[in-house]
Amino acid sequence: MKHFLCSFIFLAFLSFAYNANSQNFQSPSQFLGYDLGTQFSRHHQVVDYFKHVSKQLPNQVKLENYGKTYERRPLMVAYISSEENLKNLETIRQNNLKNALLNTGTPTNTDVAIVWLSYNVHGNEASSTEAAMKTIYSLLTEKQDWLKNTVVIIDPCINPDGRDRYANWFNETASNPYSINQQASEHNEPWPGGRPNHYLFDLNRDWFWATQIESTSRLKLYNKWLPHIHVDFHEQGINEPYYFAPAAEPFHEIITNWQRNFQTQIGKNHAKYFDAAGWLYFTKERFDLLYPSYGDTYPTYMGAIGMTYEQAGHGRAGLAILNDEGDVLTLKDRIAHHTTTGLSTVEIASKNAKKLNTEFKKFFGNSNFKYKSYVMQGHADKIESLKNLLDKHEIKYGFAKGGKVSGYNYNMTSQGQINSTSKDLVVNTNQPKGKMVKVLFEPQTKLSDSITYDITAWGLPYAYGLNTIASKNLVQLSSKQETTNLKNTISKTATGYIVKWNHIKDATFLADLLKQNIKVRFTEKPLKTENKSFNRGSLIIVRGDNKKIGDFDNIILKSANKYNRILHAVQSGFSSSGPDFGSPEIKLINKQKIAMLSGNGTSSLNYGALWHFFERQLHYPITNLNTEQFTHTDLNKFNILIIPNGNYRSILNEKGLEKVKSWVTKGGKVIAISGALNAFAGKKGFKLKKNETDKKKKDTTNLIPYANRERESIKNLISGAIFKTKVDNTHPMAFGYSNTYFTLKLGASSYNLFGGNNYNIAYLNNKPATISGFAGSNTLKKLNNSLVFGEERIGKGSMIYMVDDVMFRSFWENGKLFLANAIFFVNNNVFEL
Repeated sequence: MKHFLCSFIFLAFLSFAYNANSQNFQSPSQFLGYDLGTQFSRHHQVVDYFKHVSKQLPNQVKLENYGKTYERRPLMVAYISSEENLKNLETIRQNNLKNALLNTGTPTNTDVAIVWLSYNVHGNEASSTEAAMKTIYSLLTEKQDWLKNTVVIIDPCINPDGRDRYANWFNETASNPYSINQQASEHNEPWPGGRPNHYLFDLNRDWFWATQIESTSRLKLYNKWLPHIHVDFHEQGINEPYYFAPAAEPFHEIITNWQRNFQTQIGKNHAKYFDAAGWLYFTKERFDLLYPSYGDTYPTYMGAIGMTYEQAGHGRAGLAILNDEGDVLTLKDRIAHHTTTGLSTVEIASKNAKKLNTEFKKFFGNSNFKYKSYVMQGHADKIESLKNLLDKHEIKYGFAKGGKVSGYNYNMTSQGQINSTSKDLVVNTNQPKGKMVKVLFEPQTKLSDSITYDITAWGLPYAYGLNTIASKNLVQLSSKQETTNLKNTISKTATGYIVKWNHIKDATFLADLLKQNIKVRFTEKPLKTENKSFNRGSLIIVRGDNKKIGDFDNIILKSANKYNRILHAVQSGFSSSGPDFGSPEIKLINKQKIAMLSGNGTSSLNYGALWHFFERQLHYPITNLNTEQFTHTDLNKFNILIIPNGNYRSILNEKGLEKVKSWVTKGGKVIAISGALNAFAGKKGFKLKKNETDKKKKDTTNLIPYANRERESIKNLISGAIFKTKVDNTHPMAFGYSNTYFTLKLGASSYNLFGGNNYNIAYLNNKPATISGFAGSNTLKKLNNSLVFGEERIGKGSMIYMVDDVMFRSFWENGKLFLANAIFFVNNNVFEL
């Protein structure tokens, strides 16, 4: 009896302590000191609230930091469940991976649903992070029953840097009380807006490419869990009410019927609550499930029910705004809508936990694919870059045993074969993540509908420049990977060192040497010396050029080892064939001083990708020039001016163009990208011309029915399609390339081929066809005999035109060397002392 009483008192004490602690659990409004929805919370306040929740209810909430942003803000998730589930959280995780065949062994329990809710991937779609706080509070105070068989993972803010850029701007700009007038300054963000991250990347397009630190950090955690449901919370225009699942066509063909049907079940559950509240919504429109790097498609291709929820608002809405229908949309409204769909998602997961687990397991049984293996040949650096990407997603790969492999040849765009070697990378589809492999490597994307929300082609063999065979047979893997150990040594007697030029890593090595004031040359013609052949673009570092560098050999060795470059020591500058080291064909490379436009008129996405490229990949300094200061900028301080995609009418007017032309004539170099070419096309003093396919007067009568206009309009669009181009690889901008290049074309802009003393570096011939992806029939006619990359000589300088953006989302790896070549090699005839 005494023992029983002691036990009873102890349990009562624990219950009292727990309840007392729970009584200190505050709502978001209580904790923040203002009603949720009356202000935009800064990121640190959100973090503090989640810490408060975890501290007050440690038996039901666990926080985990999974990284930091570029601006050093924490990235964090919260695990919310019942007390029993939280005690067994690691077992639940391991069981789920076993269920997906990613861990060995048989799961002990598959009755728990795992729901991951991701908020605020776009920083100025800021209502969702506020909703994340309300959602965790509601789950723990009102919806405890759902947590008995559900683990909810909440990432309250995927993009803290973008969110704070928006929140800080709004908090310091908005009127008090707020203005609902759409023209008010608080509803019109300045450039670049709060949508992107620090480097101005759209993180919702970066899930697979993982170029940004936020994406890379998140994927490490995501792939440890692989949830059954993943929701990405967004906002859209102020006049669209709310969008939720089911998604629009096209669905990728690998998406299962279960995934399709369960999206509809979820949507109907949401609709029940929205109908009861009188809230408007729409489904099955606009937001498709095709492009693999979204926050809904990536999880879908990893077995989840991946969904996007879109609330009216976006960066324009602020705390409240009058929309075009005369309704005032408030932040409180937006929070309520997002909270409702978040809770509804957890509810339907809880009710279907067993079925979610069963169907999740079925998703990972992969055997019924047309292509069983993808075999890739190419330069070791390209292979290594692709391996690094696959490693981020824990996708398995190996190396060929050797022998002939037949199948679809990507370079030939037809059936063919290759003789494989132990250096060739092989990715098979007979692995748990085989469906994702199919999506990423398939030669051609199958479209159930040509109206899509994003690009329609992304094939990794094209993006990485690898000669690839897609085989219907399973290619056996070698038990050993052939490895080459780097053994660079210095030679005090060598006249210099040669490094081959094949990959952007070679450019990073060059940049490192230039920053250390090492003089480097490159050859414009192939040469052979000491029984070794070196192609155009090979770097030549001559001892005689660097007499003032006291530790010359060790600097070269340290840099080569750092970037894993192979040094070829050469004893004499006398070549057995090709130019000698003192030849005019072997030119000294300038330590380029580069400026790049930013600000109003500039595409923030293209500017951000270039900024990231220089700072995080090439590691070479640039000076960013704001377009508002362009008329006062002294261009003579720079060798190169990069003009990203954008609209520059305001600064590249007649006076601005004359300023640029005068600078180029004296030896400057402009690199204009994508939409920036419009500033020069057809303008006096520039040879660039738009491609006019039919100059005859056209019939302006339009008898296309109203309902058919959108579908007819796509005949004039290119939705991110891949084309095979012809390349003049004797031109310095194409050094390191073969005579063909697969380009990702994002739009229908078309320019004439150059005549006269100018250069067509990469171009499309007559009657080009897409290799993969959608291009409207009218656009194909416009692309006949059109420029992709070109150089126009003006006086001593050059205009370099890049019609296609090689830095698009920073994932088209094989295009980046074109940009490096344009910087360091093109028209490099005069060395600046």
